[in-house]
Amino acid sequence: MCCALAALLGVLVHVSVTDQTVGRARDDALSRLGEATRAYEAGDPLRRGAGVDPPGVPERLRELAVSGRRGTMVTEHDGHPTMWAAGPAEGGRILAVRVDHTQGQRTIDGLDGAIVWSSAPAIGATLLVGAFAVTRVTRRLHTTARVARRISAGDLDARVDDPRAKDPTRPQDEVASVAAALDSMAASLQGKLLAEQRFTADVAHELRTPLTGLHAAAELLPPGRPTELVRDRVAALRTLTEDLLEISRLESGRERLEVDPEALGALAGRVVRGSGTDTRVDVVRDARVETDRRRLERVLGNLVANAHRHGRAPVVLTVDGPVITVRDHGDGYPEYLLAHGPQRFRTEGGSKGHGLGLTIALGQAEVLGAGLEFTNPPGGGALATLTLPQRP
Repeated sequence: MCCALAALLGVLVHVSVTDQTVGRARDDALSRLGEATRAYEAGDPLRRGAGVDPPGVPERLRELAVSGRRGTMVTEHDGHPTMWAAGPAEGGRILAVRVDHTQGQRTIDGLDGAIVWSSAPAIGATLLVGAFAVTRVTRRLHTTARVARRISAGDLDARVDDPRAKDPTRPQDEVASVAAALDSMAASLQGKLLAEQRFTADVAHELRTPLTGLHAAAELLPPGRPTELVRDRVAALRTLTEDLLEISRLESGRERLEVDPEALGALAGRVVRGSGTDTRVDVVRDARVETDRRRLERVLGNLVANAHRHGRAPVVLTVDGPVITVRDHGDGYPEYLLAHGPQRFRTEGGSKGHGLGLTIALGQAEVLGAGLEFTNPPGGGALATLTLPQRP
């Protein structure tokens, strides 16, 4: 803006001075043309620089004078800037005078040089100061953006810690306000998530003791349909409690891998056999990877169980190198899951379950360093794609 303003002011000064200088030269030329016209009409000799049909008159000015009008024009004549003034004369001829415009052109050129040489240092200094100031601001903005990305990636301990925001005696600018708001939001979010995690873990731990007693009591009941119903509900509560504990551990971020080499084809077969479901296993390209067997089996087991619970047969588990897919042929994943990922305690259409299976699968995949994506392929059904990392 400063550079544009300096250029605009320079142009305005140049135009103004040029108009004044050329205007004075035009008035002088027209005045001499009037004197020459009176002398020509009186039969007196013309002054130097005036003549009838003199050579060097610009063609456009000559045409104007022949048409019966007066005019002026600046051109080069004998290597010097010259102001011409011309008017009509008898017999289809023209009467013209020329005035040396060298001094006026020197004035304009000198002014242009002064504008350029005075504006260049000012613009340079403005650019240096502006670049320094903007660089400081953008560097702080980049730091704030980097911290925001770390927070969105799950690092709730990340903080901007802008020195201006921490010291109230220093002048506060917009960047400091944004940094302070981001730190406050991260701290509040971290506190709420920690409280939720503690609540989930505490509830799950407190439920384990009475559930153990209920399970023991259910085993002592006499055989019969009511006993089966009680045992089934107790087993469901125990599964829910264990899932809540697992989610609490995953969200705490303290899970550690126990990595061993595993053949994915054989591991997929074990998962399907352990699920007791009619799932087809296709090994397109077997691979041996370094991974945590227990966690990987948990992920695949939950994906297979979800496919049978919420989808329709056939369910196919495919191993293609480090990429494992589980596909069913049901109605596909709901829109909320595709847009925001699995959500706890949310299922579609009153289906069985608590909505924890895919949440646990996604959490365990993150611990493994694997990518887990949920899509609805064009051919129908639901497709879960697990991409394992390639560890040396």
